[in-house]
Amino acid sequence: MQFIDHASISVFGGRGGDGIVAFRREKYVPAGGPSGGDGGHGGRVLFQADANLQTLLDFKYKRSFIAQDGRRGGPNRSTGATGKDLVVKVPCGTEVRHFNTGILLGDLTNPGQTLIAAYGGRGGLGNAHYLSNRNRAPEKFTEGRDGEEWKLQLELKLLAEVGIIGLPNAGKSTLIAVLSEARPKIADYPFTTLIPNLGVVRRPTGDGTVFADIPGLIAGAAQGAGLGHEFLRHIERTKLLIHLIDGGSDDPLKDLSVVQNELISYGHGLIERPRLVVINKQELIGKEKQKQLLDEFRIQTGREVFLISAAMSVGLQNLLDRIWEELGI
Repeated sequence: MQFIDHASISVFGGRGGDGIVAFRREKYVPAGGPSGGDGGHGGRVLFQADANLQTLLDFKYKRSFIAQDGRRGGPNRSTGATGKDLVVKVPCGTEVRHFNTGILLGDLTNPGQTLIAAYGGRGGLGNAHYLSNRNRAPEKFTEGRDGEEWKLQLELKLLAEVGIIGLPNAGKSTLIAVLSEARPKIADYPFTTLIPNLGVVRRPTGDGTVFADIPGLIAGAAQGAGLGHEFLRHIERTKLLIHLIDGGSDDPLKDLSVVQNELISYGHGLIERPRLVVINKQELIGKEKQKQLLDEFRIQTGREVFLISAAMSVGLQNLLDRIWEELGI
């Protein structure tokens, strides 16, 4: 399935039905009077969060959503039927914004949560509304009003508590595959991961949380270089970041700085987010080099640094224990 995490669409509330002009025509009722009914209100367009959806792919092919119009009024003061609401299903984690202003209209994070995107128009009034002492046979009515019309921007931000970030080939996909039930595509070349991967990592008690493997960042990602900038939005919701570094690269400290600079450039408070620095591929680093590297990273970051081998499943339990501690679960 193609992963689409943003889409531009238009929504249209249903038009209200017209009121009508009608008079009672009954035997033995010579002065029945006006009886034109009101039109029904137009239907609304609603968004509803659906836990079974993972992407905004459907909105790539359909961009206009129109609710049903209200029905015109009937005789005998009968009100026309209200137009049916149009319920549009979106993935959990979808933000709905006004297209031109960027104003956030709603954030659908919980399954079943709804947001009214466009109200339908009011139904028109029939001539029965205009009966008065001065006018006993009014022929006036009003037409229904148009529903609201909005152009909207949908943005999907994954609902993961832990985000794994790092340069291409740092081992992010391998780590999430080992820790969870996710089965991402893994190979030894840049940009293997073209979409974010989600995996549920469980504790021995059975509970756990969702981890997201974010496609690799490169220098200039926040300005649009590479693939990572397309997915930085998905770590805005995370409570904790795992900054994974390839311990076998030519300059691991430089790799650390590249990603840190991209977090700063992107903004949204990502650089202040709780973050664990993890050096991966321990099997490629000699014993003496391991200690030297850990010391250099501690001086550079001022925080605890973890050394693991995702491929060999070394050091993962200590890392997980710290993750649960940071999340408070």
